[in-house]
Amino acid sequence: MTPKAKTEDDQTLTLIRGLPGSGKSTLADNLAQQTGATHLEADQFMVDRSGQYRFDARRLRDAHRQCETSCDDNLSAGNSVIVANTFTEIWEMQAYLDMAERHRVPLQIIACHGKFENIHGVPDDKIKIMRDRWEELPVKYR
Repeated sequence: MTPKAKTEDDQTLTLIRGLPGSGKSTLADNLAQQTGATHLEADQFMVDRSGQYRFDARRLRDAHRQCETSCDDNLSAGNSVIVANTFTEIWEMQAYLDMAERHRVPLQIIACHGKFENIHGVPDDKIKIMRDRWEELPVKYR
């Protein structure tokens, strides 16, 4: 059986948000494998040449900028994209919200609330700060 040809109508942008250890990356990986979408995270831009994750707060802004640029490039190329980041505050998603509108692709936002191993070693006090600043989605995006 021949697979159905992909059309522009199939293209989507999915944002997955949640605290560290909530299952964002696992969900994004699984969805990307099922759909053929490109999976992006700012953490992917913190991996050194030997493949080791090395968090550097000084590079965080640049990592997010690279993630946004890669998302925009993939959407321009007609690819569906899944972006998994903490997105605790709405403004952190704004570039992606704007991209979905500019590229005229359906937007889906998924919140993960699992409690799994925090693979990047984010300290508990930092996770508490993130939890305390968590913003619910505006009605428009629910």
